[in-house]
Amino acid sequence: MSQDYNYEDYNVAVITALDYEMSAFRYMLDKEHPTLPTKEGDTNMYILGEYNGHNIVIACLPGNQGKGAAGIASTNLNRTFPCVAWRFLIGIGGAVPSFEHDIRLGDVVISMPEGVHGGVVQYDFGKDLEDEFNIKGFLVPPPTLLRNVVQVMKSNHLLQDNKVDEFISLMTKKSKRLSIFKRPSESLQPDILYAADYLHIAGERTCANCNKSRAVSREDRDVEGSMIHYGLIASGDRVVKSGTKRDKVAQRIGGVLCFEMEAAGIATELPCIVIRGISDYSDSHKNDVWHYYAAAAAAAAGKEMLSYLTPINRSSGTATSGASSSSQKVPSAVDSWMGSRNEFSGVGIQQTGSGTISFGRDATISGRY
Repeated sequence: MSQDYNYEDYNVAVITALDYEMSAFRYMLDKEHPTLPTKEGDTNMYILGEYNGHNIVIACLPGNQGKGAAGIASTNLNRTFPCVAWRFLIGIGGAVPSFEHDIRLGDVVISMPEGVHGGVVQYDFGKDLEDEFNIKGFLVPPPTLLRNVVQVMKSNHLLQDNKVDEFISLMTKKSKRLSIFKRPSESLQPDILYAADYLHIAGERTCANCNKSRAVSREDRDVEGSMIHYGLIASGDRVVKSGTKRDKVAQRIGGVLCFEMEAAGIATELPCIVIRGISDYSDSHKNDVWHYYAAAAAAAAGKEMLSYLTPINRSSGTATSGASSSSQKVPSAVDSWMGSRNEFSGVGIQQTGSGTISFGRDATISGRY
């Protein structure tokens, strides 16, 4: 007998900017649910489904990228699905490689607070001064519960592999058409990082004819597959395709791991966590070869995070108990961002000031060990 669902039954939202980002997460679901009627004034189209007991709504931007489109999509989703507690922005991004962070193509970056920043920095919002650009304010950090999930997941990955390649493999076995999400062959499209000031050859689709002597020397990794990194994500309205500008902006902020274009539009509305699969190095050598795999890697990391969260009970709106034999208590986000429990000073774009978030009860965070 089929189960009927309504708008209030969905507690997890996944927002993507591109159709293949949406598809990557969609085809990792355990199953899809029937669509619900469109509400008046909501221009979004939604994919509904579930994974590991979580009822999930997926939204994709309408063909245009950037924080403006992301903000509109997020506002519509929040109005149509009022019980969403956890929000994920999932898709591709451009890396900021450095000596401290050995980020490679196909890796994943998850937004986490660093220093004075909440996880996402709107790098193009601020003041132009005589010799520098002064970034103003901060964006809302990810919810406390999701930050705690990240800490447990990081700890587990010290001894265990992450689930990125496992989840991608399971997804691509569903259909030959999904093979586009497989990892590109290193022999056909090698992962090469060029010096920041070395420009791509104009008119060339790939880097086959680029000067390999200008490549940055990097040691081989001890592990195969994608790695997950945690830290700051820089968000702005422009695609970064310059190695020198990439490094200049990253140095100005400090600790930036990747660039993207939508997070600032969502983090000004409600707290979310941003997950980016690395498809390029934010330089002139950017191409589309790694896009599908990077999107799948981000989707897989988001799916792994959800495996640590206890599903919210449909009828009571609380986290179900006994979902895992291995669990630990963390502050609850079941009714966070809803009602009188949400306290934050100021609204709008990258506000200055301070904020506090309070929770009224405990929830269970569970992991697959």
